[in-house]
Amino acid sequence: MESDPNLSFMEKLFHLKEANTTVRREVLAGLTTFVSMAYILFVNPQVLGAAGMDKGAVFTATALSAILGSVLMALLANYPIAIAPGLGDNAFFTYSVVLAMGIPWQTAMAGVFISSILFLLISVLKLRELVIDSIPHDLKLAMASGIGLFIAFVGLQGGGLVTASKSTLVEMGSLTVPTTWLTIFGLVATGLLMAKKVPGSIFIGMVLTTIIGLITKLIPLPKQIISTIPSMKPTFGVGVAHMPDLANPQLWAVVLVFLLVAFFDTAGTLIGLAEQAGFMKDNKMPRIGKALMADSISMLGGAVMGTTPTAAFVESSAGIAVGGRTGLTALVVSAMFAISMFFSPLLSIVTTNVTAPVLIIVGILMAQSMKQIDWTKFEIAMPAFLTIVGMPLTYNISYGFAFGILFYPLTMWAAGRRKEVTPIMYIMFFVFILLLYIINILPGK
Repeated sequence: MESDPNLSFMEKLFHLKEANTTVRREVLAGLTTFVSMAYILFVNPQVLGAAGMDKGAVFTATALSAILGSVLMALLANYPIAIAPGLGDNAFFTYSVVLAMGIPWQTAMAGVFISSILFLLISVLKLRELVIDSIPHDLKLAMASGIGLFIAFVGLQGGGLVTASKSTLVEMGSLTVPTTWLTIFGLVATGLLMAKKVPGSIFIGMVLTTIIGLITKLIPLPKQIISTIPSMKPTFGVGVAHMPDLANPQLWAVVLVFLLVAFFDTAGTLIGLAEQAGFMKDNKMPRIGKALMADSISMLGGAVMGTTPTAAFVESSAGIAVGGRTGLTALVVSAMFAISMFFSPLLSIVTTNVTAPVLIIVGILMAQSMKQIDWTKFEIAMPAFLTIVGMPLTYNISYGFAFGILFYPLTMWAAGRRKEVTPIMYIMFFVFILLLYIINILPGK
């Protein structure tokens, strides 16, 4: 085996022996991770399509940004961690920025582009870790949990399980609507697969739901399965072209929140995955700077191509669980995304009722962060709780962030723990007051 030039190249590039792994194991891990996260290829166009973006273009941008990020993670950091557009970011983009704030998607994409440039700069200057460390751990957990509840609420609404009500704001959806039962089937099927710890449960659940939809004719059959790769022309460079829209002060609030969401998404996921794989040394993650750089560059590339910020995918844990330990795992994931680009016609059969269970399940996974919050201290519990409930109940992720950041210094002062509040938290306190002013008061003047 030592004489095999391909193996020698792989060994030199990924240090397989040092990581106590093999090419076969890494390939299997890459396939497992891809199957676990392949849903983003269809969910991302569905979510961003609701903002008015071209689904075919978003499909291609999603695949290419995942390829870019995963290749960089493989070659720069040598980690078995895949990167692709994150669910929390696209939900914020569509439902909070475009639909709730009324900002055109073209302008919002300019906000994504600017935040990605800032993101890259703070990664190069190594300020990213400084700011992350300044945010209290409990608030980070609350932010992840709140985004989870928000995403789950979007799924419940999109799947027809929850509808609007004049008297109670929301109510149970009608069970006489056939497509609602498609959502219920998908939720039950995926939930059972998750409970049985089946690799790729989310993707398999989507496939099963789609098949049932096709059999019952609730979903029309596609005209073809394989086609040429959809053009990115409708979305490519739109964010760059609309940079003059930055004159709108509301957009800077959007930039700030995108920056914060991207901050916590990848940092938290990277640390969690590194713990799982046994990479952590002295409570620090080796090569974290290179991993953050891979994420930053892919975020910038994605913004130019026409998709929301990328993030390290927690589904990488599936590949790590079957033995993935090097960048070869991430490289296999990128190769699978490249192959998948020829299957865009399947977008037509992945309806809202197919993706709704995915959003609910991901929401459940993200909500698990709540268990680690110190609920016994009210000065912690209040800002954490307001962060969590603020996101789904205001239908706006930025408000949840704001509630937590604004109340934390106040309750900590009241509890006599003001020395534990970092200077950066005080700066963010005033930044978020400005953010709320820009979003709510300024437009009415």
